[in-house]
Amino acid sequence: MVKALLFDVDGTLAETEALHRRAFNEAFAAAGLPWRWTPQRYAELLRVAGGRERIAHFQSAYPHEAAGIVLDPDAIATIHRDKNVRYAQMPRAGRLPLRPGVVRLAQEAAASGARVAIVTTTSPENVAALLAALWPDDAPPFAAIITARERAQKKPDPQAYHVALARLDIAPSEAIAIEDTAHGAQAAAAAGIPVLVTESEYGKAPEYPGAFAVVDHLGEPDLPARWLRTPQGRGEGVVTWALLTRWAASAVPPTTA
Repeated sequence: MVKALLFDVDGTLAETEALHRRAFNEAFAAAGLPWRWTPQRYAELLRVAGGRERIAHFQSAYPHEAAGIVLDPDAIATIHRDKNVRYAQMPRAGRLPLRPGVVRLAQEAAASGARVAIVTTTSPENVAALLAALWPDDAPPFAAIITARERAQKKPDPQAYHVALARLDIAPSEAIAIEDTAHGAQAAAAAGIPVLVTESEYGKAPEYPGAFAVVDHLGEPDLPARWLRTPQGRGEGVVTWALLTRWAASAVPPTTA
């Protein structure tokens, strides 16, 4: 029996990465840096997990775009804190919607007796800002919210998922994870958790190792999802809780790490 539905946040609950990119660029400008991340460059940088790590990678991997500037870890941390403050103000002001089917699936899972939780390694402030702006009052409350506060290793490391399983006191086979990136899918699968990928604007990849299915979103009755890879092949429709648990049960269990 599936006892928990575990959501990633950025790109999974909502298409937040465009706002993150904007917040990074505003923080760079405020710090007097001549850096501006384009959508294309940011999509590449998202292969590196973690905001501070992303900045460090940018200045070493793209020295020309970084204008030869190399910030020390303290300066990177200061800019990243400013970026997070700026991002926290954006979801409410920008009318960012939740992705199709997110609330519906959470409600269906809760109605079946499953708990709903968040598993991310982003900052608790970013998560709180998003949920305060977007999570409706009639949606199920989260039984656990795992964030950077738990100091888990960044995905694809499975540590955040191990923390979630311990917090909820369940086995990996008793959960289903929803992710939007290859790193996220790898993290859940490495923890032994069946994982479905809902492709996102910035998170698309040729493959999603460990995922039992890939769809473009979860779907609504008036907005069917495209099933890109599922145990029953390609097609379209709404990913319901009953269908999701059936797909997960028919998939080969992921290898734990």
